[in-house]
Amino acid sequence: MTHFIILPGSGGSGPAHWQTRWESANPAMRRFQPSSWDLPDLTDWLAALEAAVIEAPEPPVLVAHSLSCLLVAHWQKISRRPVKAALLVGVPDPTAAVFPTYGMAFAKIPEGRLRFASLVVTSTNDPYGAPDYAEARAKHWGSGLGIIGPFGHINAESGMGDWPQGFALLDGLVSES
Repeated sequence: MTHFIILPGSGGSGPAHWQTRWESANPAMRRFQPSSWDLPDLTDWLAALEAAVIEAPEPPVLVAHSLSCLLVAHWQKISRRPVKAALLVGVPDPTAAVFPTYGMAFAKIPEGRLRFASLVVTSTNDPYGAPDYAEARAKHWGSGLGIIGPFGHINAESGMGDWPQGFALLDGLVSES
């Protein structure tokens, strides 16, 4: 069985968010647990991700949204723990006017390819990261790129529900890894 680590962005992805819905529907999906969802601390989030990967019974698939996409880029540079793949949804642009100041510790994104298969997913109207930014991130990280249409930040406010299209993208990523 493939194991998954759910990595919400700031705020923790509430009950209507597709990440929470996926986690509720699949016992192989577990959420990482930093000390604070509302005041993200990079050091704490890195430690929480490391702990979650250590606890996984096999190399997991990371399912990241928003700020946690940047977390994955930082973590994979400092950890050698194996990961099967990463789905990176709604990658935020730290230079965007709406990027939160509490996230600035995540903003200096390490350069280079990710050390595992990955897919960056963006919408055509994400206020936190334009499609051209997502395309550039995907290129730098050696990731595939999926542009899904006008769904904002691909969060609960976007009305994604269970987001079956996203689950199909995840399934494809896992199958190819």
